[in-house]
Amino acid sequence: MENTEEYSPLRITPTVRALSSALRGKREDVLDGSRENGDRIFPETEKLWFKESSAKNLRNRDFLSPTTMLNTLYADGQVPPAVMSRVLSLRGSGVLPVAGGEVTGEGLRVRVDRAAAFKAVLADAATEYLKPSGQRQGCVVLNCPALHPKPNTPTPDTLTLGQLRTVLLADHMGALLRRQGLAVSYCPTLPEDSDIITFLRALGIDWPTAPANWTNEEREEKIQEALENSPYKERETERGRRTSGGGGGGGGGRKAEEGENEGGLRVNLKRVFQEEGLLGYDPSIGTCIVHRDSVSHLAQLDRATADCTVAMATVLHVTSCQDEFRQQQIAVLWRASGATHTQRHLVCGPVKTPGSHLTAAQYLQLRRGQMKEASEMKYGDQVEGQTWDDIIRVMTSATLRFELLSTVHTSPVTLDVQREDGVSTKGPRGGVFVMYNCARLHTLFDSYERGVEKGLYPEIPDTSKLDFSALKEEGEWLLLFNYLITFSEQLDQSGQALDCEGGGARVNIKTEQICKFLVSLSKDFSSYYNRVHVLGEPLPHLFNQMFCRLHLLRALRELYHSALETLNLPPIRQL
Repeated sequence: MENTEEYSPLRITPTVRALSSALRGKREDVLDGSRENGDRIFPETEKLWFKESSAKNLRNRDFLSPTTMLNTLYADGQVPPAVMSRVLSLRGSGVLPVAGGEVTGEGLRVRVDRAAAFKAVLADAATEYLKPSGQRQGCVVLNCPALHPKPNTPTPDTLTLGQLRTVLLADHMGALLRRQGLAVSYCPTLPEDSDIITFLRALGIDWPTAPANWTNEEREEKIQEALENSPYKERETERGRRTSGGGGGGGGGRKAEEGENEGGLRVNLKRVFQEEGLLGYDPSIGTCIVHRDSVSHLAQLDRATADCTVAMATVLHVTSCQDEFRQQQIAVLWRASGATHTQRHLVCGPVKTPGSHLTAAQYLQLRRGQMKEASEMKYGDQVEGQTWDDIIRVMTSATLRFELLSTVHTSPVTLDVQREDGVSTKGPRGGVFVMYNCARLHTLFDSYERGVEKGLYPEIPDTSKLDFSALKEEGEWLLLFNYLITFSEQLDQSGQALDCEGGGARVNIKTEQICKFLVSLSKDFSSYYNRVHVLGEPLPHLFNQMFCRLHLLRALRELYHSALETLNLPPIRQL
């Protein structure tokens, strides 16, 4: 057991918990406080300590318990010697080693043993620090209403930018959830060789397909029969007193539908969510006329969940705010047909392009043209051939993903598509900037390998043979502490919201985190790389520091690859 604890991956969360436990200590170490209301109420564990992240603060401390917290726990904020001793001798599974601490006017500062942390993290960086801290079980179906036929299969010219945002978000969520060990499938299945599939593949999206002549008629008939026999089917005697409700033909068309298909099948959706206790649904949902495209949509969902290896699946409807009402109708209608799977709605804000109106196809064409032009301006005549075509395709996909996914999913995205310099190959401009810095790491290691071939440098030794106290540059610790150590916990967060019960129909997930993580990483790496000459003179007394830096940067290269993989973006190896 001792070895297991000693070699557990270092994490921020267990370190903060251990620090909090050490600070609270035994009951007699803590100020008794007011006895008027019985036992004292102590601060929440996560508020006792704060992890530092800015380069300025990391010069002096890695964790801080503010003076306000110390005053809450101890008389006059004076930390007892026994408590200080526990903090300084902190140990535990996944806990960062402490090198020292002191009480200042700001609070109790703690500094990590950085050399030990470098050695521990970089020894396991390629395995333990690039995956979630734990694996989950279950099945998630990502349903993208924008891709369902209404009644025809959408095309790149009919897909709006808001709908494209939902497709990219579903693709990103699928990669994240798979990383956590969940089985993921996508809905709907699209006709192979259709224009929309070609368009999605150009963006690096691998969506499920079926032959063009494939039909789902058997499942559609099954769904239709289930609705005909549903206890929520509206009888003729109820029609005179029903409340006005939305139809299956789409949001905004409620009044138009009241006068059509009077003899068609109607389902009282309001009764469904009221009697089955479904929370968070629009109270104005009333009676729904069941149209063919609605049945087709439900049959696709039925097919996607039938492929799940577990009895119960979670279905995540990734929809635009404009289509949310319509998708709530579909979800409740599916429940009326007898489906019992958990359904959640991930709703995206609109995409705005002031002064212009672009379809998804036009947006891709615009950004691809800008990316090609920017590359030609920077690299000249060498921008030709299949290799550069592939680079421009990936860079364009990266641009679109970062533009549409870097914002909190509930918030609107505003794109400036009229600027001539809409895509830049330099500067902290999202996807291009991230891919450029990933390529710099590959270029660095190509240069090192050429140096090895020429006999200038020896091969990189194992971490156990290096002295990591040589890494004294503040940017080095910042890259390890803010990115390499924290990445696995970033991955953990993406699926946690799906597990929350009683939160209503909507689910809010921090879908923007990976994009922001990569942009922030790229800014800090670029600053470090521009300041530090990694491949120094081929002198033996300089090799230890160079090899320590190469281990760090090799781990960062793998971190880029792992993070980009969750966006289904391959790394660019040259620019």
